[in-house]
Amino acid sequence: MYTLAELKSTTRNFRPDTMLGEDRFGRVFKGWVDERTLAPSEVGSGIPVAVKKSNLNGDQGLRQWQSEVKFLGKVSHPNLVRLLGYCWEDDHYLLVYEYMKRGSLENHLFKRKAGPLPWDVRLKIAIGAARGLEFLRTPENNVIYRDFKSSNILLDEDYNAKLSDFGLAKQGPVGGNSYVTTRAIEMDGYAAPEYSATSNTEILSAGDFGSVTTMLFRRLRDYLAEHLYVKNNVYRFGVILLEMLTGLQALDNTRPSGQQNLVEWARPLLHNKRKLRKIMDPRLEGRYPLEAATQAAGLTFKCLEDEPKARPSMDKVLATLEHINTIREKKETKAGASSPPSSHQHHHNHH
Repeated sequence: MYTLAELKSTTRNFRPDTMLGEDRFGRVFKGWVDERTLAPSEVGSGIPVAVKKSNLNGDQGLRQWQSEVKFLGKVSHPNLVRLLGYCWEDDHYLLVYEYMKRGSLENHLFKRKAGPLPWDVRLKIAIGAARGLEFLRTPENNVIYRDFKSSNILLDEDYNAKLSDFGLAKQGPVGGNSYVTTRAIEMDGYAAPEYSATSNTEILSAGDFGSVTTMLFRRLRDYLAEHLYVKNNVYRFGVILLEMLTGLQALDNTRPSGQQNLVEWARPLLHNKRKLRKIMDPRLEGRYPLEAATQAAGLTFKCLEDEPKARPSMDKVLATLEHINTIREKKETKAGASSPPSSHQHHHNHH
């Protein structure tokens, strides 16, 4: 537990030049703690940490803060960001996490300041994120992680992916009890199509779906029965894979009409090798094994199926990615798909 004064001191009173980023729930600042004791230390000494200061007040701020403390306080996994401590004073809610040196996947894919990610690093990140998601849905955890997107996949110095932002996480339904709330899920280009059928719905059920008297939406019964949160995250994972393949954001209103929603525009092109090469991220400069890209595109296509039942399970997604990763290793020397085999050993030195 940290005091507000300690966290103010280690972030220089939350000075703008210590800010690492912000989202709709708060701002994240860089602070410093002693490596051994985790006690706040002088700026620049010890190890850096990320201090998240909620911008939500009252009940909502408290709920998000409690959700994150409760969840990250009891689980530990190499692909989840580590919570080191927290602070709650008056209406101030703060969380202290391990510092992720490389920032978010979103930054690397879409912000030109960050250097482009090579193919093998993209795969490594996808595999790490899949492992994190798979861990969350084990029976022991049974966690509904509702904010899975590229801005919440953080990268450490070695590009290991760690999921972050569990303020919206919830324990999943146990047995017959269901609790669905979609208020907090924005239409951000990541949500599966079944969400548009149920947005702004709150429903509590004791497990007998016949007892839900107010059937506001036609697909609600299917939605609840399916434990669709799990399949929604598979869909979201597909959107992230598509962002990694193309280097384009899920939603971007500056793109030409018809291309603003990435899934609607690019998904139909994933099955055609020629078209796939056209939509692959130009920053990869063709340095990827075509067979691996083709299989990754096939997996992405399946994750983005409209029908939740048709999407693969998360463990199947993970196994497929691990298989695709072996293609990279076996065919490393063929990576410059468009150039003659003899001439492109040098391609692998990333300039």
